[in-house]
Amino acid sequence: MTADAFLLLTGVVAWAGVLAWSDCRTRRLPNAWTLGGASVALVFRLAYGGWPCLVDGFAAAAGAGAFLLVPFLLRGAGGGDVKMLFAAGAIVGWGRLFMLLWATSLAGLAMGLAMLAFGQLDGARLKHFVRCAFDWRYDRKAGAAGLAPKDAARFRIPFSVPILAGLIAALVW
Repeated sequence: MTADAFLLLTGVVAWAGVLAWSDCRTRRLPNAWTLGGASVALVFRLAYGGWPCLVDGFAAAAGAGAFLLVPFLLRGAGGGDVKMLFAAGAIVGWGRLFMLLWATSLAGLAMGLAMLAFGQLDGARLKHFVRCAFDWRYDRKAGAAGLAPKDAARFRIPFSVPILAGLIAALVW
């Protein structure tokens, strides 16, 4: 690994690590950090590789943001997660976007299962959605009435941690 690549990796991990720490503590990702990270990544791409590199980074950022668009619209992901993944896409570029999304998804699945296993995540809403999708006899209205509010902390996964893992995997491989 060259010195430039090591410096880039160190800076990116520090930025994403601060975001992950904040998300774990407060379940919030500050706009100044997420949008600031995306802006810095895109400006760096423009300075480093010119317009083609900037377009590549913006296309990857848009693809990464679109990856979480449907979960965001269904209130399964927060806006900060979408913005952080947008910034991560701008960092890795189009060539490593698939690796970023694959590793992030795998890390998110592992984290969700671990949180379920250790009682840090309530599985009632997941059970309700699975039953709605596959059990035609299930009373959806009665099932939904028995669920806790969506904003409760026991239903929210700090998705910045899997994004950090995916970002490291995409940059290292």
